[in-house]
Amino acid sequence: MKQSNSTDFSLSNMSLIDWLHECGHAALELAALTSSGFLHVVLHVVIYGTPAILFISLIWIAFALRARVNARRALRGSPDEDLHCAHAVGLSDGIFTLILRRTRVRQAVLLVIAAAAMPTLYLTLEIPKHIVNHAIASASEVIEIDDVAFTQVEFLVVLCFLYLASLLANGSIKYWLNVYQGRVGELLIRRLRLMVYRGWRRNGRPGGQAQLIPIIVQEVEPVGGFAGEAFVTPVFQGGSFLTLLAFMLIQDPVLGGAALMMLPIQLVVIPPLQRRINDLNRARVREVRHLGGLLGESQPSAETRLRHLQQMFTSVRHVQELRFRIFKKKFLMKSSINFLNNLVPFFFYLIGGYLVIQGQISFGALVAVLAAHKDFSAPLRELLMYYQVKEDVRVRYREMQKFVAGVAVQHPPGPDRDPLYVIDSPLAIVSPSK
Repeated sequence: MKQSNSTDFSLSNMSLIDWLHECGHAALELAALTSSGFLHVVLHVVIYGTPAILFISLIWIAFALRARVNARRALRGSPDEDLHCAHAVGLSDGIFTLILRRTRVRQAVLLVIAAAAMPTLYLTLEIPKHIVNHAIASASEVIEIDDVAFTQVEFLVVLCFLYLASLLANGSIKYWLNVYQGRVGELLIRRLRLMVYRGWRRNGRPGGQAQLIPIIVQEVEPVGGFAGEAFVTPVFQGGSFLTLLAFMLIQDPVLGGAALMMLPIQLVVIPPLQRRINDLNRARVREVRHLGGLLGESQPSAETRLRHLQQMFTSVRHVQELRFRIFKKKFLMKSSINFLNNLVPFFFYLIGGYLVIQGQISFGALVAVLAAHKDFSAPLRELLMYYQVKEDVRVRYREMQKFVAGVAVQHPPGPDRDPLYVIDSPLAIVSPSK
């Protein structure tokens, strides 16, 4: 009786194991049958969905830019910001106008150098594809090009040295471009320091030396240094982006579309985060100036000493909280950009691998596209960083104009000390809208 029970238990275990094996095989067969259909769906989404999303995003950005331009025009016409005193010493109404007025010829030289880098960049992408397809994976031991015969090893060596020459040429152009950018930036920094000091003396020394020193020493440098990037960075990085995209589209339009899939998402997600960072930077600049004014005051009397210390400690705590909030927003934006950039290779491996298996593109083309995408994210990241720097410089330059003109916002003690933020408790900063 015991033997019969053990036998039935063994048979039930075997049937369970067989059932699990059958389920596993059925799942694999289903995946094999539907994988090609799934890939076709992905291909159609990439081919048709990416241009549509990109077109809608561009329309949305155009309307957003139009609204911002109208807002800036209204701001320039505001009677509360009379900047004629700043204009009188050369601080033009707009950082780009100032840069063009002071460095017009040097900007043209920078653009010529940037344009010279595009052909060498394309060669660094095209030559590795030929190394893989025509030298390493060649089916013939003798390769003829225009009646010149090479062995497979000789052709490999020639292509490798051509690749090395293109890398050296591209690197040299980038080096001289960066050096000249630094020179242009330093020239404008020197001019800005002189203009700010001359305007400060001419307009009655607003804010005193306590507010002048951090502006001339710290805030002028990022504004003047932007002169080396103002026009050449969009041209150079945008040209690099278009060169890499053109190379990927030439290899296969589907892979080029896959590279563009994350671009509309970045265009929608990044600008709102940057606007919030700009607001926080504006509040931080004002608070730092307020703190400098408190530190530069004469020794208070015994009756007002306690109140003076409370204002100074509150201002220090306010600056700390603002910097923490800026760090959080910046790191959130940086993490979002990195995640979206790293998501694109997933589609390359999925779609590109499928196309290689089907024989629609060569293995060398896939390798070249993967290498191009590694560099593809760099100019896009630089363009997004340029947008951040441009907005930060615009805010700094506007505040600099207000300071020189004597209309910079000051923080009187009391509830009206900051139009953007109100201290609700010793450790919290809340927005008035909340």
